[in-house]
Amino acid sequence: MVCSVLTLTACLDNTLQSRAAPPLEAWFMQNIQAPKIPEGEKVDFDDIHRKRQEKDLAELQALIEAHFVQRKKEEEELIALVNRIENRRAERAEQQRVRAEREKERQARLAEEKERKEQEEQRKKQDEDAKKKKALSNKTHQYGGIQQKADARKGGKKQTEREKKKKALAERRKPLNIDHLGEDKLKDKAGELWQWLMELEAEKYDLADRLKRQKYDITQLLVRVQDNQSAKGRGKGSRRR
Repeated sequence: MVCSVLTLTACLDNTLQSRAAPPLEAWFMQNIQAPKIPEGEKVDFDDIHRKRQEKDLAELQALIEAHFVQRKKEEEELIALVNRIENRRAERAEQQRVRAEREKERQARLAEEKERKEQEEQRKKQDEDAKKKKALSNKTHQYGGIQQKADARKGGKKQTEREKKKKALAERRKPLNIDHLGEDKLKDKAGELWQWLMELEAEKYDLADRLKRQKYDITQLLVRVQDNQSAKGRGKGSRRR
């Protein structure tokens, strides 16, 4: 719609005159003046509307761009946060892996140390068992040699009860034959030999005690014989007088 400047002015004047405003409003209205439109120019409302639409469109585009800028910023912040979380998770996983590896190495060292100590103890035990076995074997051979020498010295002499028992014990003695025995069997064999040794010691003690009593009895008999002989000698001397 295109109107001439004169027509627009006439329309505005007719409108203002047709309204019955109160006195105060009329006073204010006196200070309001209609916009002056240059004479001889036309008003293009389509252009005004187009410019307003362009302005609104520009504002809308600015808002959209600001929205996308903010959204991009938020997405970047979200991506950065996700990256930080992933990095932290990876760091924790690496720390856990390192701790697990160190714990595994520590357990391996402990196992190796334990195995080494067990092997060392086993070796010491085997050495001690070998020494005990050798000492026991030497004692057994030594005892057998002593017994044989004693029997050789006595020869055909009449054997006493003590000698008979020694001979019986010597005859009951069997070779050890312990080279093929394991650790448990060696322990059992050592226990048997120890028990046998204790029995020998007990018998030795009994024989020694019996010999001691016999010596005492013999001594008492000798004393009595001497006393009787002395008494007889004194009796003969008195009769001679």
